[in-house]
Amino acid sequence: MLKRSREMTDLADHLVLLTGKPVIMKTVNIKIFFLKTLLVATVFICCSSESMAQPVLPQKTITVQATQSIDFGTFYAASSGTITVNWNGSFSTTGGVVSLSSSTLTPAIFEIKLCQGRNVTITYDPTITLTGSNGGSLVLNVGPTEMGVSGSTFPVTNDCSFITTLRVGGTLEVPASSPPGIYSGIFSMTFTQE
Repeated sequence: MLKRSREMTDLADHLVLLTGKPVIMKTVNIKIFFLKTLLVATVFICCSSESMAQPVLPQKTITVQATQSIDFGTFYAASSGTITVNWNGSFSTTGGVVSLSSSTLTPAIFEIKLCQGRNVTITYDPTITLTGSNGGSLVLNVGPTEMGVSGSTFPVTNDCSFITTLRVGGTLEVPASSPPGIYSGIFSMTFTQE
């Protein structure tokens, strides 16, 4: 026999008066059923949304940007010699080459973006020729870089959203007979990810 609460009995009596038919009521706790269903649905939605989410994959391609050219500043040559700009920004001269104190000498800078834990091999032609605005030419010996000479491999140490900086130095061979002027040229570096 079903046990009825007083409210259910009152409700059943009212339904009999309204409909004219006897009403059999079963006690069902709708609130608990609703809460259990809601809990199961919530767990299902939470679990299914996490299992369907794809992780963000690390960047596989390398991007390199040249942000600064190598600059030997202003100098003159009383006789033949060299001027060197190291990757760390220091410089030196040999022979009759004199750097003017007011000039700014800078290494070339490349910015490399690639995810941490990957290796990069750098290669470049060690020698290029610069041409002068008033004729003449100078030989530029490229390198070394802060990561080594051509063919060196180094690991990328930053995460995917940061940049690894590579500085490149060089030595300029200056013959005594070089005409004054602005000397320029292009050297290429190849960055290969492993």
